Amino acid sequence: MFSKRIAVLAAFSTILSTGAFAADIVVPEVIPVFSWTGAYVGLNAGFGGGKFKHELPVVGPAPSFNPSSNGFVGGVQVGYNYQIDQWVVGAEADFQGASIKGETDLGSLVGGPKLGTKLDWYGTVRARAGVLATDRLLVYATGGLAYGHTKTFIEDAVFGISESKTKAGWTVGAGVEYAVTDHVSLKTEYAYTDLGKAQVLEGMIDRKVNFHTVKFGINYKF
Repeated sequence: MFSKRIAVLAAFSTILSTGAFAADIVVPEVIPVFSWTGAYVGLNAGFGGGKFKHELPVVGPAPSFNPSSNGFVGGVQVGYNYQIDQWVVGAEADFQGASIKGETDLGSLVGGPKLGTKLDWYGTVRARAGVLATDRLLVYATGGLAYGHTKTFIEDAVFGISESKTKAGWTVGAGVEYAVTDHVSLKTEYAYTDLGKAQVLEGMIDRKVNFHTVKFGINYKF
């Protein structure tokens, strides 16, 4: 009888010690890997510039006026990414307000006539494809359709004529984007945009608009 009691107590003690040991086991926390897949919206701002070309279509060598242009850009973007292993593909559309302007003097007189073009706004619809340098650092290339609204003018202190055009063209660029949190990322992007040629001011000017931009942006991923 006494030996049975000892056996029961020993078994009970073993169960308690096993439970205490199990309670001391720490299960490591599983940290999920960040995924770029999902829709996002964002804001951006930056600056741009290039050469706005203006040619007078006359017989013989055409006079050309190619003032340097510069100004600020800023707007919104929306897009979707899909991650496949270390690769990320997707699409993005953006719309930008702009103040990129280039003008030149047509004569040597102070206050004489000026010829120029200003970019008021533009937008793009682009594909994006990139590779992950780390789980949260994306290096990508982008390219697609561009469109924009420009105004070409000849004016002096008392007189001026102008014509506005909305033209389509193309854009290509590259960028880097870093996911600060699971929902917020920061990016830097360079792009070259060409809105093509157009005849303006009743055919007096053949105008070509192309420019470079560098933008800094923030995205929120859903």
